[in-house]
Amino acid sequence: MPLFELTADKLKTVPLSTFASEQILERADLQRLLRAQIDTVVEDVLIVSEEFAEFAGARRRIDLLGIDREGKPVVIELKRTTDGGHLELQALRYAAMVSALTFDDVSEAYERYLLQVKPDAADSARGQLADWLEDVGGEDAVLTRDVRVVLVSRGFDREITTTVLWLNEVYGLDIQCIRLTPYKVGERLLLDVQQVIPLPEAADLTIQLRRRESQARAARVSEGRDWTPYVITTPDGTTEPLRKRQAVLALVSGLHAAGVPGTQLAEAIPGPRMLSLPGSPSDDDLAEEFVTRYPKAKGNLRRWFIESPLREADRTWILSKMWGRNTEPALANLLALAPEGLAFAYEARPRD
Repeated sequence: MPLFELTADKLKTVPLSTFASEQILERADLQRLLRAQIDTVVEDVLIVSEEFAEFAGARRRIDLLGIDREGKPVVIELKRTTDGGHLELQALRYAAMVSALTFDDVSEAYERYLLQVKPDAADSARGQLADWLEDVGGEDAVLTRDVRVVLVSRGFDREITTTVLWLNEVYGLDIQCIRLTPYKVGERLLLDVQQVIPLPEAADLTIQLRRRESQARAARVSEGRDWTPYVITTPDGTTEPLRKRQAVLALVSGLHAAGVPGTQLAEAIPGPRMLSLPGSPSDDDLAEEFVTRYPKAKGNLRRWFIESPLREADRTWILSKMWGRNTEPALANLLALAPEGLAFAYEARPRD
């Protein structure tokens, strides 16, 4: 469909252009711009690598590799041609190759990527990735083998569209086709971005059906993940079943309120998961002072219970939100600090 400019007298056709005639390059221009604004073509995806080639014995590179919030790798392949070349076959190879990536693999790739595009943030790559995957376990997230594929091109020939529709409908794959159409208006180059597969009108239903199947598959393989909820008892009462991070916070807060000093609590918790600040900064200044003292926390404050500080006369303690399979040992260590005669306990509850 042509694009029109609406004037007072008529509809004026806006002339089509091509990336080649405008000297727009595939990697140096389109790929560079899209990686910085990936929401232009696909929403809620974190780009973790460009020209990804971490395949044993393989020489090919993925244009852009992303991760969505459900822990699915997202292969994004780009062409500036009008027919799409062999995008779908290329992307399927890549999807198979990245389907076995782990959190550690992606974390390392993301750090290398940030060193290239945003060096100041590279040290916090693992924390940023954990924040992104918070809803599926943070650092304990198990990436799914359901890889999403996004094909971006000036156009797609019938061979590609037929293949993609067949793969999506018969085999339940998640492949999107995004068409980029350049228009020239005076000295300005405009870009029309259109999703052609799945059709926007059917996208919601397609996503619902695919999500239902993905959830069913995830449930079948979730035995390897630790989703155990815990009930915490303190002198203030017994909680409802809590997620790991909330359970640790409830026990730590209860013990601190009962007089257990922060230094003992921090020693009972493995790793640097309870950090302190001198004095008692106000709630408004707490985040800024925390980042100043612990620079690696910059951009990763969501990993810390900044909103629930433990205050003492000369020190303020902040607990981490990042808990994995070490939750139960930490709870046991903390329970050993309970003052005699006070009701403290924890109980793991089976999942429904």
